[in-house]
Amino acid sequence: MPCPLNGLRNISEFVCGGEVTEMPAAISSSDVAWADYVFMENNAAELVREWWLHVTSGYWFIAERHTATDEIVRTYPSSEVFNVRVEFEQLLDKSTGKGAVSN
Repeated sequence: MPCPLNGLRNISEFVCGGEVTEMPAAISSSDVAWADYVFMENNAAELVREWWLHVTSGYWFIAERHTATDEIVRTYPSSEVFNVRVEFEQLLDKSTGKGAVSN
């Protein structure tokens, strides 16, 4: 597999981390939406974007892979997709440092 950081490497050096999906809104999402985001995958026979880890270097990146043929079409750094920092600060009670949002 072509790693964006380390070049062409043996596939045994990689672990798939699941599909790349959009994170739900931290404050307004339901528990069902978060569970769906964390645990569910489309599992369709098509071209999908997936998280991959190069275990040896600890480098996470994105690969576009066709799930029916297992062909890896493209790999690239996650910064191409995720270039804005997600701030969870507003969710914390500043006096305790613990979550301020309750269910």
